[in-house]
Amino acid sequence: MVVEPMRRRQFITLLGGAAATWPVSARAQQSTMPIIGFLGGGSTGGSPQTGRIIRQSLTEAGFIEGRNISVDYRWAEGQYDRLPAMAADLVRRQVAVILAIPAPAARAARAATATIPIVFMIDDDPVKLGLVESLARPGGNATGVNFFIAELGGKQLGLVRELVPQAARIGLLVNPNNANAETVTENVTAAASGVEIKVVQARDSREIEIAFAALARDRVDALLVGPDPFFYSRRVQLATQAMRDRLPAIYPLREFAEVGGLMTYGTSLTEAHRQIGAYVGRILKGAKPADLPVVQSTKFELVINLATARALGLEVPAILLARVNAVIE
Repeated sequence: MVVEPMRRRQFITLLGGAAATWPVSARAQQSTMPIIGFLGGGSTGGSPQTGRIIRQSLTEAGFIEGRNISVDYRWAEGQYDRLPAMAADLVRRQVAVILAIPAPAARAARAATATIPIVFMIDDDPVKLGLVESLARPGGNATGVNFFIAELGGKQLGLVRELVPQAARIGLLVNPNNANAETVTENVTAAASGVEIKVVQARDSREIEIAFAALARDRVDALLVGPDPFFYSRRVQLATQAMRDRLPAIYPLREFAEVGGLMTYGTSLTEAHRQIGAYVGRILKGAKPADLPVVQSTKFELVINLATARALGLEVPAILLARVNAVIE
């Protein structure tokens, strides 16, 4: 079709006006990059390493935040009852994939959508939680990493008893809003032959203070801190409070020892973050969650902060030091 100069200008104007009336979603699809919806149970200030490692894995897969992907972060700040609404909002935004940490976030995402891919990082059995049909063949829209921390309570109890053999009453701190609280409690109490377990709960920073006050009143000899993203985001508060109360404590991840916690035993958070970042990259390239097996962590590490041990007047047995993966001076 040939258009004369005057009529050409009118024609272009007409096209511009028509484009302005296109559905917003159609124009957005043409102009925007894929969005990763990050659904976290902790806090943005408490987990900088999480974002760094995941971004590194995505970069290795060819995806750079702000260049060819964007990330919409949602943090529950330990208030897991907020997660369903946050997940529903990410679904309304039509994100390309939802990255969910921990189990309560994964369950909220799974309840919100059966079509948007979900990559989770959880410390409980994803089959038991109804997230996947099996580890080898997830079968739905979700897959990810199970890093086994919830099942390690008995092992952690044994380690703290090696370090504090005279301990007769041991505290256990869990977040009742976390689906793993029951699993953690069962594993610890099942291994508690010859010691009394005092379970305390905390959902926020104020309740952490209340829990430590209860532990002091009950004169516990040591403490186990259960795995929970909110606790991870408050690890400085937990390590500081335990030192203030002169309470030997064992934590689930080495990052607690790096900020002054006495001892940690658990799987590698770095490896788990790297794997979920890689899975998100594969899904953005077209892979289906149903075809990506759930990864189970196989790397476990024992870390002891010797400076904290000395401050608490504890001598670490040579047999225990021989088994550590890392020592912090």
